[in-house]
Amino acid sequence: MMSTVLRWLVLVSVIVLTVGGNVLVCLAVLLSRRLRRTSNCFVVSLAVTDLLLGLLVLPLSALLEIRGGRWPLGGVLCNVYISLDVMLCTASILTLLAISVDRYLAISAPLCYPRRVTPCRASLAIAAIWTLSLAESFVPIHLGWNTVDYSVQHADWPMGAAQQEERYCHYEWNNSYVLLDSFVLFYLPLVLMCGVYLLIFRVAREQVRRIRATTPSFSRSASAAASAREHKAAVTLAAVLGAFVVCWFPYFTFYTCKGLQAHMTPPTFLHSAMLWLGYFNSALNPILYPALNREFRRAYGELLRCRTAGCPCRGSGGGCCCCGRMWWRRGSSNSRMPATHHRRVSLGGVRVGGRSSAEHSVAVIKGGTTGENGGRLVVQDTQVPNL
Repeated sequence: MMSTVLRWLVLVSVIVLTVGGNVLVCLAVLLSRRLRRTSNCFVVSLAVTDLLLGLLVLPLSALLEIRGGRWPLGGVLCNVYISLDVMLCTASILTLLAISVDRYLAISAPLCYPRRVTPCRASLAIAAIWTLSLAESFVPIHLGWNTVDYSVQHADWPMGAAQQEERYCHYEWNNSYVLLDSFVLFYLPLVLMCGVYLLIFRVAREQVRRIRATTPSFSRSASAAASAREHKAAVTLAAVLGAFVVCWFPYFTFYTCKGLQAHMTPPTFLHSAMLWLGYFNSALNPILYPALNREFRRAYGELLRCRTAGCPCRGSGGGCCCCGRMWWRRGSSNSRMPATHHRRVSLGGVRVGGRSSAEHSVAVIKGGTTGENGGRLVVQDTQVPNL
């Protein structure tokens, strides 16, 4: 009894972390204008992939764990469930590879990055990832490429047939398919990610070396800051790549070794533990990728404070104000200016919001670009008396 309760707690915790963390990523990008950049398209795609995994696949996988692998919904739905599982895991891994390539392009040639990575190209890359994942998952399973006799697995299961002996809803594979599948889906992306992150680290070290070379010997603060940035880059890359390897390498190694055997065996505890360790990578992605970014951390904090405070978008004074376009805190010593001191200036317009004729307004741009703010700039008004 205790083992069942403990297993439920672990499985539900993974599901809640996966769904909650990826919902937070999507809301942060949706509600914060400064995060609406082309580079974050891959982060949002990764969050949507992991969110769908947490909503569509993980609850059914938890049900299978509790029922010992027996599937009560028939063979057709079992194949659909397995196809969704393979598709979303594949899309998540390929998106991680796309993020590594995107970050290399951003750090190696930042001035050329806007020309290389355009919204159209980013959309095409995301569409290619989803198309490849869809083709790699649904086509082999529903055409029988993954079985020993090349027949569609579980095709003869009626509803409720899982109660019979040795009827388990799991992914079948033959000797040739498992090698091709594991190489394309994991080992090749792993080698490419290792190479890309090694290039990123080398570029970062070269940039630090140039900073140190141009820093006078008596100025130690800049050199210390450069060393801190190098250390942070190393820790970040180690965390990102290490989490991917720790979560997925055991499962794909076990998957390859078991696939080379002559006969399939029922799911074991070791197989379930390694599979859920791979699932746990979808819960870590919202922490490792967006949360290591300062702007994402700031958006997370504002979003959580606003949601926990439960205050309306146009609330009264003293609270937290959440709006679909910006966030700010009122009443604190280190907060931004109140909402009444913010004005929006249209780039093509001729009228600027102001006060009475006895005052003038000096507009100070608070930050952002025209592209990120949708053609508008957020400005702060400073009152200056008439001269």
